[in-house]
Amino acid sequence: MVKRHPVRKALIWGCITTISLAIMIAVGSRDLAHFDAALVAYTFATLFATFGITYRYTMWLQRPPTAMYWKRGWQMFFKPQRLLTNIRNLFTRTSSDFAANRFIWKRGKLRWLAHWFIMWGCIVAVAITFPLVFGWLHFASVPGSLDSYRAYLFGFALFDFPVDSIFAFLMFHGLVWSSFAVIFGVMLAMWRRMRDHGAASVQQFVEDILPLILLFAISVTGVMLTASYTWMRGYAFDFIAILHAITVIFTLLYMPFGKFFHIFQRPAQLGATFYKDAGATSEQAHCRRCGEAYSSRMHVEDLISVQKQLGFRYEVAGEVEHYQWICPPCRRAMFVLAQTKQWQGNFGDQMFSSMHEQPAAPRFGNPVISEGPLGHEDQANLHF
Repeated sequence: MVKRHPVRKALIWGCITTISLAIMIAVGSRDLAHFDAALVAYTFATLFATFGITYRYTMWLQRPPTAMYWKRGWQMFFKPQRLLTNIRNLFTRTSSDFAANRFIWKRGKLRWLAHWFIMWGCIVAVAITFPLVFGWLHFASVPGSLDSYRAYLFGFALFDFPVDSIFAFLMFHGLVWSSFAVIFGVMLAMWRRMRDHGAASVQQFVEDILPLILLFAISVTGVMLTASYTWMRGYAFDFIAILHAITVIFTLLYMPFGKFFHIFQRPAQLGATFYKDAGATSEQAHCRRCGEAYSSRMHVEDLISVQKQLGFRYEVAGEVEHYQWICPPCRRAMFVLAQTKQWQGNFGDQMFSSMHEQPAAPRFGNPVISEGPLGHEDQANLHF
């Protein structure tokens, strides 16, 4: 079977997902009967973002390391003897790592709080906005009852609810609540980035600051729209609507290329956890220098395979066969031995023997060199 070129494969998948979404919009809105023509710019921006995200995601999955994790992750998840355990772990990790952001909590409480508000504010906004824009969800008055609304999903009636009910208040102002959550999260994130010198030293405007500005702009202009038609009798509504549309469309166009892409990468990393679970209970790889177990045999063999695909070759003559069959402590020891041998080759054995016999200059201290084989704790250290 001929392997497709990565770019060609990504283009094909991008076209498939984009066309599929366009068909779903047409069908879900009942041949555009419930599609608002004023939102056509949002729709085209979403279609572009869909193509870009799919294209980049397909290219990312074709990278040798990612492809290996993706393949092994699915294989380990559907392994019959581990399937029930994996399903249970999937729900546990989805709720703890994604819904609760436990992995960010470990990095810092303020960082977790900012990320949690931004994430859930965006999730609520997306869940409301896109079905409305695509015409999948709409509301209409109940015939014969002007005090009630009826919700329709894909053209099918779901339920009725009173106009003045708490449910109606929460539903019709859902984007306002999500905007407040995002604004609060963005302010916390900006405050942290201005005060945390560690974060400020590595941040980049395009990757770290621009996404926060875009989220803030979308949320503020959205709240301004509500304020305009609720309390200001529609004052400046057209201008605010255009400004809001510009920020949303720019964000959608930016999404495949910037930091927002990690939103789609993160769920795929669950496969790596199942891969590690399987590796912890499978046959272990033993160091061919000291004999200690240091990783799973499956992981080491996959790593060797990926390195060959990337063009890196670390074969070693003799029983070791490959550098990856050496545990990390022994690699450090081998590095010290190789460095010591290089020093002996450059300066001769006489220099090292004289260093043992005579005290060294106070500037450098006293080098200590062990003549025996090195173990996990490097016994040969040069104290300069």
